[in-house]
Amino acid sequence: MLAQFTKLRLGLNLRGVLRENPSALLNIALFCLALGARLLPTPRTIDDAFITFRYARNLLAGAGFVFNPGEHVLGTTTPLYALTLALFAGLTRTTDYPTLAYLLNALADALTCLVLVRLGEKLSGQRAVGLAVSALWAIAPMSVTFAVGGMETSVFILLLTLTADLHLSGRSRWAALTAALLLLTRPDGLIFIGPLWLDWIARPIITTLRSPTERSVTTIVRRLPWVEGAIFLGALAPWVVFATGYFGSPLPHSIIAKSLAYRLPPGAGFVRLLQHYSTPFFEQNFFASTPALVTFLILYLVSSILGGWRATRLNSRAWPLAVYPAFYFLTFSIANPLIFRWYLAPPLPFYFLLILGGLTQLLTDALAALKRPTWLPLALAWPTLFFGWLSLAEWTLQPDHGPQRPAPTMAWHQLELYYTAVGRDLAAQGVGPPTTLAAGDVGALGYYSNAHILDTVGLMSPEASAYYPLDPALYVINYAVPPQLILDHQPDYVVLLEVYGRNGLFKDERFLAEYQHLPQLEIATDIYGSQGLWVWRKVEGTP
Repeated sequence: MLAQFTKLRLGLNLRGVLRENPSALLNIALFCLALGARLLPTPRTIDDAFITFRYARNLLAGAGFVFNPGEHVLGTTTPLYALTLALFAGLTRTTDYPTLAYLLNALADALTCLVLVRLGEKLSGQRAVGLAVSALWAIAPMSVTFAVGGMETSVFILLLTLTADLHLSGRSRWAALTAALLLLTRPDGLIFIGPLWLDWIARPIITTLRSPTERSVTTIVRRLPWVEGAIFLGALAPWVVFATGYFGSPLPHSIIAKSLAYRLPPGAGFVRLLQHYSTPFFEQNFFASTPALVTFLILYLVSSILGGWRATRLNSRAWPLAVYPAFYFLTFSIANPLIFRWYLAPPLPFYFLLILGGLTQLLTDALAALKRPTWLPLALAWPTLFFGWLSLAEWTLQPDHGPQRPAPTMAWHQLELYYTAVGRDLAAQGVGPPTTLAAGDVGALGYYSNAHILDTVGLMSPEASAYYPLDPALYVINYAVPPQLILDHQPDYVVLLEVYGRNGLFKDERFLAEYQHLPQLEIATDIYGSQGLWVWRKVEGTP
């Protein structure tokens, strides 16, 4: 009886809250939309995520925070995410890391949608903007793909938006804490943290200099963000101390390895980002012509500038948020790394906010001229529905591989499925920790084979970096395996897409004499223009 009364009372209270605050119902709907859009596809794990899973698994198993037991190499760029997965795996006693990461990411994205509602209202003065951006992010293929892909992107963006919201609210001490967690989740968080710290330092200086009675060096020094600095550095310190002692440096080795191993033409990063900023809602699926995409780019550029200007006028603290997409573009264009798909997601929520904020300002001015200001929510609904339609068109009801559940088309993980199959086949044949397996894509292969990995890119194997740069003639695409690396280190197995060794390793006479091709384990595929996923084994008795 008491239980029934309590249940009835809670139900009445909830209905009362929703009746008095209808916006709470919208928040719940957006939270559920985001959660459902990520739970629907089921896990479609990306290769790099398996690297993080193996670090977490080895940590729980007592082997240490390592990829290969006994080798203290920081090959993951997301230590906080790896530690979080290890924590939850330990608490739940699960060994299914892909599902654990997928559920954690779904929750993180659903919370991000709630934060975006607040940010949209603060940056534009219109709650409708926050609701629109939140709805668009809930179904965004660029968000859903990496949530179900097991990557740290969802947690990174949650911390990114949460830090921005705390900053706009003037809660700089809490923002300093989340900013530190952001940096521990991914190093490129520094692109956002830099302008944030510039604002925290410049604001008391400018305020003091503008005051004729308080203008003094002592006052400026006293007003500097010392507490925020202590919180920020205090949160980072444990990791920096541990990583320096354990790995030799708190910086991931993978950053250096990628810069050496991949061969890219100048300006490749700029072109890739220009395409991305022209098509944030996958406009290319319907408007593939260059004039159309240039028109979209101009529209988004004008709208985002106008949205940033409006946001800064409403709240002077907003300028770090307004410049973040541009800073992100410049940083990766200048660095010109190989831009993986998940590198493209972080600036998008802010880009959405600026675009919708700018369009809202244009619509507000137009409706004011027409003396119809109350029509704004209806007017804003049309571009939101258009962007949502473009985003949903990137989804497919029946993917051509993996689970037959609706998913974004870009949630492609066929190569990971192939590596998973090979890894499991090798494990079934007795391959394990004593066996050394060389590969260029080491995530799924290393996770399922559990072999000792010689990472030919060098992310987990620093010794590989000494073999780069390679002779350009060895490249067919942007990566090739150094033949001498394999000949010097003599791994027991070599598992590679054929295209990685076409012009080098697979033409080397010594390699062909010392290694046996295993066609029974080979997988036919033309991924990246390859002629298959090949498996080679060291011939017994060869030196």
